Amino acid sequence: MDRVYPEIQTNLQENAGVRRSSFLQRSRREAWVAFSFISPWLVGFLLFIIGPMLASLYFSFTDYDMLSAPHWVGLQNYIRMFTDDPRYLTALKVTFKFVLFSVPLKLAFALFVALIFNRNHRGVGLYRTVYYLPSIIGGSVAVAVMWRQLFGGDGAVNHILQWFGLTGTNWIASVSYSLWTLVLLVVWQFGSPMLIFLAGLKQIPSEMYEAAAVDGATRFTRFFRITLPLLSPVIFFNLIMQMVDGFKAFTQSFLVTQGGPLDSTLFYAVYLYEKAFSHFEMGYASAMAWILLVIIGLFTALIFKSSSFWVYYESEGGDKS
Repeated sequence: MDRVYPEIQTNLQENAGVRRSSFLQRSRREAWVAFSFISPWLVGFLLFIIGPMLASLYFSFTDYDMLSAPHWVGLQNYIRMFTDDPRYLTALKVTFKFVLFSVPLKLAFALFVALIFNRNHRGVGLYRTVYYLPSIIGGSVAVAVMWRQLFGGDGAVNHILQWFGLTGTNWIASVSYSLWTLVLLVVWQFGSPMLIFLAGLKQIPSEMYEAAAVDGATRFTRFFRITLPLLSPVIFFNLIMQMVDGFKAFTQSFLVTQGGPLDSTLFYAVYLYEKAFSHFEMGYASAMAWILLVIIGLFTALIFKSSSFWVYYESEGGDKS
């Protein structure tokens, strides 16, 4: 019997080794199959995202005009932005102002329309589609031309004001009003956040509103005590996405006002484009792009940090996090 046990133990170890080897081979085959399926995405990610990002990081430390070899200049491009380029500071100021006003107004209007559409009325689906259309076509050249016609000196807006005995102006050519016309254009493109808000509103249990109504809560009380807290994760998501889009805004300024008048609508992305493809200062433009990435990252981190004070997650038992 003493001789039998070691033989059994040896056989068990050999079988375990065979099973382990078979399992590893099967795992490798599955891994190779998975990588073969995602390889097109991986190749595209490395070639068209990671590769250009690393290249732009290198170019940001060089003097590069795309026609000759890059010349290493160190931090000179970054120092120049804040010490020897007043137009850069203007673009930064205009972009901050644009984000500060356009994002809250867009989210507020999107939430307002979502609250209206969060009711079971005949044809509400059609209205949702119609109100979403501006977000689809909002970045097109046709809309830019239309916006210039609407707010031009002889545009429809001034004709409407004349009906009421008011005198308008050339809104897009005015230093005082040009930026606000672009803010209005962005607010008009509220369709995407509206749909996200609408999806969030559908997830709020109707029983909570019914119980609050029985307790005598008014509509305003229900909105601020139920709707906003339970919708805060959706507001948080929309705020992040719209903030990022606001800092990257390009089409509105480039097509409607071309950054004018007097740089009053010179968005950061428009100035970056101008430096890269009009002045062929690709090294300087690359440095601008990385500064923009840092700015967006800082604001995103700030919003995430502040979320612990105002974002409510029902799954955490009523605690804010």
